[in-house]
Amino acid sequence: MGAGIYLDFEKPVIELEKRIDQMRELASDENLELAKEIRLLEHKLEKLRQDTFSRLTRWQRVQLARHPLRPCTAEYIKLMTTDYIALHGDRTFSDDRALIGGFAKIDSLPVLILGQQKGRTTKQKLTHNFGMCHPEGYRKALRLMEIAARCGRPIVILIDTPGAFPGIGAEERGQAEAIARNIRDMAALDVPIVVVIVGEGASGGALGIGIGDRILMLENSWYSVISPEGCAAILWKDHPNPIQKAPEAAEALQPTAQDLKESGIIDDILPEPQGGAHRHPEAQSRIVKHAVLSHVRELMAWPTTVLLKKRHEKYRRMGKFTE
Repeated sequence: MGAGIYLDFEKPVIELEKRIDQMRELASDENLELAKEIRLLEHKLEKLRQDTFSRLTRWQRVQLARHPLRPCTAEYIKLMTTDYIALHGDRTFSDDRALIGGFAKIDSLPVLILGQQKGRTTKQKLTHNFGMCHPEGYRKALRLMEIAARCGRPIVILIDTPGAFPGIGAEERGQAEAIARNIRDMAALDVPIVVVIVGEGASGGALGIGIGDRILMLENSWYSVISPEGCAAILWKDHPNPIQKAPEAAEALQPTAQDLKESGIIDDILPEPQGGAHRHPEAQSRIVKHAVLSHVRELMAWPTTVLLKKRHEKYRRMGKFTE
C-alpha cells in the first residue's frame, strides 16, 4: 500500500502492521531474539483485521469501493487476460477514454472485455474523466458488443464509475438516449454477458453497460440509483452540510453487495482478500477471473433461445415484492 494512503478505519491495522515491520527490522539489525513478541503482535493483528473488516458499515464499504489504490479496469485486463487488442471510437463522434475495451483471451477463452477506467494518477484521471462516460462512451461500448455478438464471443463487463458524465455537452449529444439504447439492445445480444461490479456502480452510468445474464459484485463494492452523497444532498438539502449525512443515506439506500444479493438484484458476491482488493490486487484478479470463467462457460452451454429467455425473465422479476 502506498505511504499514507489509507482510510480512517484502516488506521489501527496499518499502524500495527508498521509496528511489526519495525520489530522485524530491529531484530535483524541488532541480532535480537524477538520472535515471541512478533508472534504475539501478529496474533493481535489477525484479530484486529477480523474485527475491523467483518463489521464494516455500508458507508465504510462505499469508502473501500473508492479506495485510491483499488484495482481499476485496466489492471484487471492486464492481470486476467492475454492477447488483448484494444478497440477505440464510437464511429460517430469520438473515442471516449472513460471506457476501455477490446478482444482478449481469459485462459484460452476468447472474449470481449470492457469497462470504465478511472485512472490512478491525476493525469490519468483527467484523461479518463474519472471513469464518467459521455454518450460516445456508451455508443462505443455498444459497437464493441455488437461486434462480439456477430463473432459469437462472450462479453465480460467490469463496472467502476461514479456515474455518467453530467455535463451540458453530454446531455446535448444524447446521454439519456445512449444509455437507454444500450439497455434495450444489450437485452437482445445473443451471446453470454457477465457483469462484474468491481468498485462503484452509480446510477445510469453503471446501468448503461450493466445488463447481463449474471451480475456479480465484489464484497466491498456498491451499486445504486444514486450515490450516498447525492441522496443526502436531496433529502437533507436544508442541513448546513448535507454531505455529513452520507453515512445515514448509505444505510437507507442499502447499496452493498450483501444488500443486493438479498434483494435478488445480483447473482453472486465475490470475496475480497482481507483488508480489501487494494491490499492484494493480484489475488483479487484471480478471484474475478475464476468467477467469470465459471459463469461464462456455464452460460455458453445454453441454447440462444434459453439464454435470452432467462435474461429477460431475470429483469422482469426485479422489483416484485409481497406485503
